[in-house]
Amino acid sequence: MPVDSFKYLPRLIAMFYQTTTREAEYPIPWTPLPLPVEECTFGLVTSGGLYHKGSEPPFDLEREKQEPTWGDPTFRKIPTEVDFDQIRISHLHINQAMVLDDINVLLPIDRMRELVDAERIGGLAENAYSFMGFQGYPPGASEWRETYGPQVADLFHSEGVDCVLLTPA
Repeated sequence: MPVDSFKYLPRLIAMFYQTTTREAEYPIPWTPLPLPVEECTFGLVTSGGLYHKGSEPPFDLEREKQEPTWGDPTFRKIPTEVDFDQIRISHLHINQAMVLDDINVLLPIDRMRELVDAERIGGLAENAYSFMGFQGYPPGASEWRETYGPQVADLFHSEGVDCVLLTPA
C-alpha cells in the first residue's frame, strides 16, 4: 500500500513539501547486536507522536499549525505495562484510525511481550519512547541528535537495554 505522507496536510503546504528537494544529511547508522537476540533486552521507540494521557502532555501541534515548517522535537515516555486506552496520538501527518484500532501498529508492545514469553528475546524495557516524527521541512534533526536522542539513549542504558526497535510512523 502506498504511503501518502502529506494526505492530512492542507494542499498548499503539501505541494510545498513535495516540490522541495533535500539531500540526506548523514548515512544511516548501523550497530551490530552485542549479544544473541535471545539474550537482548529491547527498547521501543516510535515516531508516531504517541503519549500517555494524564501522565505527559501531547506534542505541540498548535505551534506546528502556526509554523508548518516546525515539528516538536521532544519525546514522551510510555510505560510498557500501560493500558492501551491511556495512549493517545498527537501527530498531524498520519492516519490515526489504524493506530486506534491496534496500537501495536506503531508501538508493538504486545508483539514484543509475546517474543519475551516465547523466549525469543531476552526482555522488554519498562518504558518505550515516542517522538513526533515530523521535524519540519526541510527536516531538521539536530535537536534529536544533540539533545533528545542522547537523553533517550541514557534512559535506555539505565534500564539495561541492549538494542532498540524503531517503528516509524
